[in-house]
Amino acid sequence: MRVILAGGGTGGHVIPALAIAQELQNRYQAECMFIGTARGIENRLVPAAGFPLKLIEVGALNRVSWKTKLKTFTGLPGAVLQARRMLKEFQTDVVIGVGGYASGPAMLAAVLARTPTVAFEPNVVPGFANRVVAKRVSAAAVHFEETAKYFKNATVTGVPVRQAFFEVAAKASGPPTLLVFGGSQGAQAINRVLLESVPELCAKIPAIHIIHQTGERDYNAAEAAYTSFGGAVEAHRFIDNMPAYFSQADLIACRSGASTVAEIAAAGKPAIFVPFPWAADDHQKRNAEALERAGAAVMLEESNLNRESLMNAVTGLFADRARLTQMGEAASKLAHPNAAKDIAAMAARLAGVKS
Repeated sequence: MRVILAGGGTGGHVIPALAIAQELQNRYQAECMFIGTARGIENRLVPAAGFPLKLIEVGALNRVSWKTKLKTFTGLPGAVLQARRMLKEFQTDVVIGVGGYASGPAMLAAVLARTPTVAFEPNVVPGFANRVVAKRVSAAAVHFEETAKYFKNATVTGVPVRQAFFEVAAKASGPPTLLVFGGSQGAQAINRVLLESVPELCAKIPAIHIIHQTGERDYNAAEAAYTSFGGAVEAHRFIDNMPAYFSQADLIACRSGASTVAEIAAAGKPAIFVPFPWAADDHQKRNAEALERAGAAVMLEESNLNRESLMNAVTGLFADRARLTQMGEAASKLAHPNAAKDIAAMAARLAGVKS
């Protein structure tokens, strides 16, 4: 079986795609190739994982100027032709679109060539590329039940995450611990408000322990500010072993990208989500709302994020341990430990390959 995984741009697209590719390789001995663009994180992650990567030229369409949109639309037929040549040369059996700039042209090329297609959509509201091909794909793998309505033949598979997140044990003892992060680069708005809130948090919850992944930009300021609190607050530029820090946390405050949401569900942790307000199609807000409706999280929009709102959310939750437990249990119900396996099986069925 020969499979193309198309799309990328961010880790939220590429990391699940790599998990799917590895499952296809291990379970079906599939040959996998990626199609991306020159500006995406796939240029670093895909070759490092040992998979070939081909690049196409395609611009942005979402949240850009009309001039940029016009340029993208003008170049779209060429991008589709590029992708079609790649599909033909690779002798592709099935194409999996994971969202991002390259996904649309590659999926359109597959539809035109009548090559089976799987759309992978981790967010509540599909991104632009998946919306374009939603009704033309052979099948879709979605994270949320409410996303299925956008596609034909959709299955709720969840988002592939590292097995270590499913192995995070329930915390039995230790100080009340808050883990705060905003992605690998940090989130300046979250960092600023947390720095303002730490003195009062430590005063109102004397035993609290705060772990803060700041990103590179804000690390020095945070490290200097936290020295007066001894070991109660610790700053990290970047946390490599995030599951280990999840295991220490009673509560997590973070952004609500699809991969982060899936990791929190896998670990069964309660969360305060601060959606990135400029995410395409406001998908982070929709993700946060979905977990809030399920009773697994509290959402604080960035426009309402300040010292008072963060203080109220954190102190209120730490004062209600029963609610924290219920939120963690609700999050666990949204987890999908077999996501990569199920998506790989969908692709194999479409390619006519048995397990």
